[in-house]
Amino acid sequence: MGKALTRLLDRFSGAPSSAAIAELLQQNDTGYTVTAYQKAVSVVEQAMWSGEFDPSLLELYQEIFRELEGVIASRGNDSRHEFIIVIPVADRPQHLRSCLESLLELCRTFGYGGRDESGYRKVSVLIADDSREPERIAQNRQITDSFNRRGLRTIYFGQAEQLEQIDRFDPAERAQLSEIIGDIDPEAFYHKGASIMRNITYLKLNEMKRDDASQLFYFIDSDQEFKIKIDTGEGDRDLFAINYLYWLDHIFSTTDTSILTGKVVGDPPVSPSVMAGNFLEDIIGLLQQLDAEEPDSPCRFHNNSTHTNDDASYHDMAELFGFKPSSSPLDYRCTLTGEHNHKACLNGFAEKLGQFFDGEHPTRKTCYEPEKLLKSIKPARTIYTGNYIFRPVRLDSFIPFAPLKLRMAGPTLGRIIKAQIGDDFASANLPMLHKRTVDEIGESEFRPGISREEKRVDLSGEFERQFFGDVMLFSMEKLTGSGFPDSAISADSIRETVHSTAEEMYSRYMKKQSLLLEKLQRLYALLNDGGTWWNSEPELESARSRFKHFLISIEHNFGTDAPGYQLIAPGEHRQQRLREITEAIVHYPRDKAAWKAALTAN
Repeated sequence: MGKALTRLLDRFSGAPSSAAIAELLQQNDTGYTVTAYQKAVSVVEQAMWSGEFDPSLLELYQEIFRELEGVIASRGNDSRHEFIIVIPVADRPQHLRSCLESLLELCRTFGYGGRDESGYRKVSVLIADDSREPERIAQNRQITDSFNRRGLRTIYFGQAEQLEQIDRFDPAERAQLSEIIGDIDPEAFYHKGASIMRNITYLKLNEMKRDDASQLFYFIDSDQEFKIKIDTGEGDRDLFAINYLYWLDHIFSTTDTSILTGKVVGDPPVSPSVMAGNFLEDIIGLLQQLDAEEPDSPCRFHNNSTHTNDDASYHDMAELFGFKPSSSPLDYRCTLTGEHNHKACLNGFAEKLGQFFDGEHPTRKTCYEPEKLLKSIKPARTIYTGNYIFRPVRLDSFIPFAPLKLRMAGPTLGRIIKAQIGDDFASANLPMLHKRTVDEIGESEFRPGISREEKRVDLSGEFERQFFGDVMLFSMEKLTGSGFPDSAISADSIRETVHSTAEEMYSRYMKKQSLLLEKLQRLYALLNDGGTWWNSEPELESARSRFKHFLISIEHNFGTDAPGYQLIAPGEHRQQRLREITEAIVHYPRDKAAWKAALTAN
């Protein structure tokens, strides 16, 4: 018997679950050994999440999995799935390195598939590089080589390799694929957009696929890690507490699922352009609480919880996605350590304000909610493109409308896949840790649609892509409800659906802007109140300056003359965008046929 099972039996001596494992071990059939370990996993999982978090249980949990891998290896003929993990990256080498470090540590911690002299047998990585800067391209290549040497089989899929895939098609074929992989310009073949990059990578995966059923393709984002975030009551902890590859193999081996999506914990997966309203509400709540405290008294903001059970608490329009909108501000939990007062707390919070424009939300992070994994599997309608896994047969489900570079591509694709394959499209409680910013620089390395100017941040590009992405998504939801894409729908009906959806979304956006402006005025009044202690403390000059610059950016992006709102208002730009969306949906059946031909020919 392995040491981990001995420890488990000792720890849970007398418990019915322990007795069941002991009974299995007494049966001298090696087939039961795997069963005993699987039962042990279940026992420790239940104990680990049923009360206050105990690090020793996590260590035991990880050790049980490593011993299980040894048992599977000793039996030979390990027929479990192999994973090709795809990481699209654009000018984010530090994010990429952290992501790969977490994957390597995941392999070491749980040992899925074991390893030989060259690396982990059942795990390989494909780095799909869409970077522009030569220095960062060189860094990404160096990172690839480094992890290869450390035992993580990693393939670099750069611009030359991507163009090689595309050059296999003649000009007529490339023209037919232009709505999927874009118009190719070899001289500016970078920042093509996440959707185009994924579609080109699908061509590479189509080349790499095998005829057997042993492969799974696993797409993740470079700003994620194979960890979860938990709330201990005294602060957050990031843990290697999910054996992702083991459970994914189990799901795809025991169900008919052909594509599965997870989600994220940590930083929200949405744009700051749809989080500003509730963030302002939280800031107002914090300042009101601070105003009632003595500035030099010990900080009391350390037992607050910044988390709710509502997955969309960070979203200003959560009701659009079936969630109850946030009804009250959430408390801020101070992250400073050691003895400090409320002045220091306010300074620490002020330092986080600028990170909001990179997508962080200092008061609304998501933590892992334990749930029996197999019971968490349910039909899905949204793909989170930073965490989805599929069988090779699903390479036919390219990311649609990619050249439009709209946000909400995953939810839009999800509606189409749901309409086409039903319950074979599922979700499960397998979240990854999402980190919008890099610790060393305090901001994101690269974010499309965001411009950092000297005195403010301009979100108008991302705001515009968010609005029209919402128009695309909810137009698609209506159309798939009418049978699209399998049933023909006239171009006039599609056009009418898109335009009516745009009017509905514009009305919602304008109502949210009105509410946001009310909150902005309340915040201005609170910050400028001469009777508050933060306006009379010299050492808070830096905090006051940070708030000032934050509000300049908020006013620029959400005020009455905000450029983002001008881009979505009735006018030529909106009309052009709606024409593009309409034409893209009308041409989807044609694109689908062209993609099928491309996969067959490639």
